[in-house]
Amino acid sequence: MVVLVLASSTGGVGQHVRGLARGLAAAGESVLVCGPAATQDQFDFVAAGARFAPVEIPATPTPADARAVVVLRRVLAAEQVGVVHAHGLRAGLVAVLARPAAPLVVTWHNAVLAGGLRGGLSRLVERVVARGAQVTLGASADLVERAAALGARDARLAPVAAPALAVPGRRRAAVRAEFGVVVDQPLVLSVGRLHPQKRYDVLVDAAARWRERSPAPVVLIAGSGPAYLPLAARISAARAPVTLLGHRTDVADLLAGADLAVVTSDWEARQLFAQEAMRAGVPLVATAVGGLPELVGDAAVLVPPGDVDAVDAAVRALLDDGPGRAGLARRGAARAAAWPTEAETLAQLVALYAELARGPAAPDADTRSTGRR
Repeated sequence: MVVLVLASSTGGVGQHVRGLARGLAAAGESVLVCGPAATQDQFDFVAAGARFAPVEIPATPTPADARAVVVLRRVLAAEQVGVVHAHGLRAGLVAVLARPAAPLVVTWHNAVLAGGLRGGLSRLVERVVARGAQVTLGASADLVERAAALGARDARLAPVAAPALAVPGRRRAAVRAEFGVVVDQPLVLSVGRLHPQKRYDVLVDAAARWRERSPAPVVLIAGSGPAYLPLAARISAARAPVTLLGHRTDVADLLAGADLAVVTSDWEARQLFAQEAMRAGVPLVATAVGGLPELVGDAAVLVPPGDVDAVDAAVRALLDDGPGRAGLARRGAARAAAWPTEAETLAQLVALYAELARGPAAPDADTRSTGRR
């Protein structure tokens, strides 16, 4: 049996765990997902073929973590577990402290960006998780290097593939009509959790400058999260042509109606929306952070993080250059076709689980893996 553990999630991590659960179950593997009840409500792991056990692991450390450790330990003790695979540092910490008898794999999906006391605590968690897992997987090369530097016994690169994008259910004209986009009016799209890491404030400030264009672009941000109210206030104060759509399940439709996709994050590994946009043939402007440069290569326009002027200039240049946008879209789709698929990601993990089931290999000197395998 494979036990997948996750903390609170409303986006990419939950989608990845659901896809993994579905693939493992389809291959005949018994799968148990452990996480907050809200994740089952949103991602429905049971419908994907897994069993589900509620273990309330919040997004930030709280005294309730001790309870989560006890509950997870009890769940694992009642099962014949072959491997435990935790996703994210929060789930990884609870899994490490639960001390499972089975091998423990932890995938690092995000970097620690916070400063102060919270950042210090998170960096301590990084060290505990790195040293407590048999294998640490990083969604991008910088995460692998970070884990190895903190003492990970075996750190490897494991890119997370975006789930296959659904076929759009509506025509481009119908999508644009929903938002009042007229002929020749650009539609700029961003999708992701409304969280400070995503730096949507940068996109809002750049969009405020585009009011002067004729016609002014329509800018849509799809997603929910804790930054909703501050962003709404910023949009209102700047009179920016930006609409917050909230959580949407029709990203394929939104991309069908979009002329340009924008990612303004301070850090990303292999952001799912960036992958979706390029697969859909929508030209992309993204920040040169984390794993994004290695993901997109020369098939997107990269800008520095936190730079309103750079985002403004990149978007204006593409909106004014139809052939350039078309060429970028073609390069993006070609680049995306070479990325690992969900099936290939699953195969990599299945091979890892089998390797762990066979037991440790003979030690080779005193070298530590850095993911270059």
